[in-house]
Amino acid sequence: MNAESVTNWLTSAGVPPEVVSIGAEADDAWCLLRDEQPGPDGQLGWEVFWREQGNRYDWARFDNEQVACFYLFGRLAWTQLVRGHLTPTTPAERPEPAAGGAPAQ
Repeated sequence: MNAESVTNWLTSAGVPPEVVSIGAEADDAWCLLRDEQPGPDGQLGWEVFWREQGNRYDWARFDNEQVACFYLFGRLAWTQLVRGHLTPTTPAERPEPAAGGAPAQ
Protein backbone atom coordinates (compact mmCIF):
# COMPACT_ATOMS: atom_id res chain seq x y z
CA MET A 1 0.00 0.00 0.00
CA ASN A 2 1.25 3.47 -0.82
CA ALA A 3 -0.05 7.03 -1.06
CA GLU A 4 -1.31 6.31 -4.56
CA SER A 5 -3.37 3.23 -3.63
CA VAL A 6 -4.52 4.01 -0.07
CA THR A 7 -7.53 6.05 -1.24
CA ASN A 8 -8.95 3.07 -3.15
CA TRP A 9 -8.41 0.79 -0.17
CA LEU A 10 -10.15 3.25 2.14
CA THR A 11 -13.08 3.59 -0.26
CA SER A 12 -13.35 -0.21 -0.40
CA ALA A 13 -13.58 -0.21 3.40
CA GLY A 14 -16.46 2.27 3.27
CA VAL A 15 -14.52 5.36 4.35
CA PRO A 16 -16.11 8.43 2.72
CA PRO A 17 -13.62 10.06 0.31
CA GLU A 18 -14.36 13.53 1.68
CA VAL A 19 -12.76 12.69 5.04
CA VAL A 20 -9.38 11.79 3.50
CA SER A 21 -6.84 14.10 1.88
CA ILE A 22 -3.69 12.66 0.31
CA GLY A 23 -0.84 15.05 -0.43
CA ALA A 24 -2.54 18.23 0.79
CA GLU A 25 -3.91 19.60 4.04
CA ALA A 26 -7.69 19.93 4.18
CA ASP A 27 -9.98 20.83 7.06
CA ASP A 28 -12.26 18.15 8.48
CA ALA A 29 -10.17 15.39 6.94
CA TRP A 30 -7.50 12.84 7.76
CA CYS A 31 -4.39 13.98 5.92
CA LEU A 32 -1.43 11.98 4.63
CA LEU A 33 1.47 14.21 3.63
CA ARG A 34 5.07 13.81 2.59
CA ASP A 35 7.06 15.79 5.18
CA GLU A 36 9.65 17.81 3.28
CA GLN A 37 11.42 18.91 6.48
CA PRO A 38 13.95 16.37 7.78
CA GLY A 39 13.25 14.98 11.23
CA PRO A 40 15.82 14.90 14.06
CA ASP A 41 17.44 11.91 12.37
CA GLY A 42 17.84 13.82 9.09
CA GLN A 43 15.26 11.62 7.31
CA LEU A 44 12.30 12.89 5.33
CA GLY A 45 9.09 11.27 6.45
CA TRP A 46 5.33 10.97 6.18
CA GLU A 47 2.75 12.64 8.41
CA VAL A 48 -0.77 11.47 9.26
CA PHE A 49 -3.16 13.68 11.21
CA TRP A 50 -6.73 14.94 11.52
CA ARG A 51 -7.07 18.61 10.53
CA GLU A 52 -9.83 20.78 11.88
CA GLN A 53 -10.09 24.59 11.80
CA GLY A 54 -6.48 24.82 10.64
CA ASN A 55 -5.13 22.73 13.54
CA ARG A 56 -3.57 19.27 13.46
CA TYR A 57 -4.80 16.58 15.86
CA ASP A 58 -3.62 13.02 16.49
CA TRP A 59 -0.46 13.77 14.54
CA ALA A 60 1.92 10.90 13.80
CA ARG A 61 5.13 10.86 11.75
CA PHE A 62 6.64 7.88 9.96
CA ASP A 63 9.91 7.31 8.12
CA ASN A 64 8.25 4.91 5.69
CA GLU A 65 5.40 5.60 3.24
CA GLN A 66 3.93 2.10 3.58
CA VAL A 67 3.86 2.29 7.37
CA ALA A 68 2.11 5.68 7.23
CA CYS A 69 -0.49 4.34 4.77
CA PHE A 70 -1.17 1.21 6.82
CA TYR A 71 -1.50 3.36 9.95
CA LEU A 72 -4.07 5.61 8.25
CA PHE A 73 -5.92 2.63 6.78
CA GLY A 74 -5.97 0.76 10.09
CA ARG A 75 -7.16 3.75 12.03
CA LEU A 76 -10.01 4.52 9.64
CA ALA A 77 -10.98 0.89 9.03
CA TRP A 78 -11.18 0.40 12.81
CA THR A 79 -13.51 3.41 13.04
CA GLN A 80 -15.73 1.94 10.33
CA LEU A 81 -15.75 -1.44 12.11
CA VAL A 82 -16.74 0.10 15.45
CA ARG A 83 -19.56 2.02 13.76
CA GLY A 84 -20.83 -1.17 12.18
CA HIS A 85 -20.14 0.06 8.64
CA LEU A 86 -17.42 -2.49 7.96
CA THR A 87 -18.47 -6.10 8.07
CA PRO A 88 -16.64 -9.32 7.26
CA THR A 89 -17.20 -10.74 3.79
CA THR A 90 -16.96 -14.21 2.38
CA PRO A 91 -14.13 -14.92 -0.08
CA ALA A 92 -16.64 -14.83 -2.95
CA GLU A 93 -17.68 -11.27 -1.99
CA ARG A 94 -14.15 -9.87 -1.79
CA PRO A 95 -12.92 -7.82 -4.77
CA GLU A 96 -9.93 -9.16 -6.64
CA PRO A 97 -6.83 -6.97 -6.19
CA ALA A 98 -5.90 -5.01 -9.28
CA ALA A 99 -2.35 -4.55 -10.50
CA GLY A 100 -0.26 -2.60 -8.02
CA GLY A 101 -2.14 -3.91 -5.00
CA ALA A 102 -5.11 -1.55 -5.27
CA PRO A 103 -8.59 -3.05 -4.98
CA ALA A 104 -10.44 -3.53 -8.24
CA GLN A 105 -13.08 -0.94 -9.02
